Amino acid sequence: MSEAQTQVMDRVVKILTPFAKNEEALASVNSDTGILDDLKVNSARLVDAVLSFEDEFDIEIADEDIDGVNTVGDAVRLIEAKIS
Repeated sequence: MSEAQTQVMDRVVKILTPFAKNEEALASVNSDTGILDDLKVNSARLVDAVLSFEDEFDIEIADEDIDGVNTVGDAVRLIEAKIS
């Protein structure tokens, strides 16, 4: 993982932290960690998290793009694609 990816990952995890219900998964989060399945972020809260991603990175994420975000790594890749 590049330095830029690591920075995006850190910011993504920071944003997801208040929405996550599974503290253990959060403590060992990696790019394969499932946002809904592992972190137990419910779908309504995921919308809030996506809005936070948009604010944090000054990007716009389309609804259809959100459907492809299942893991923390998916979120990082989507955000990287939008900011580069």
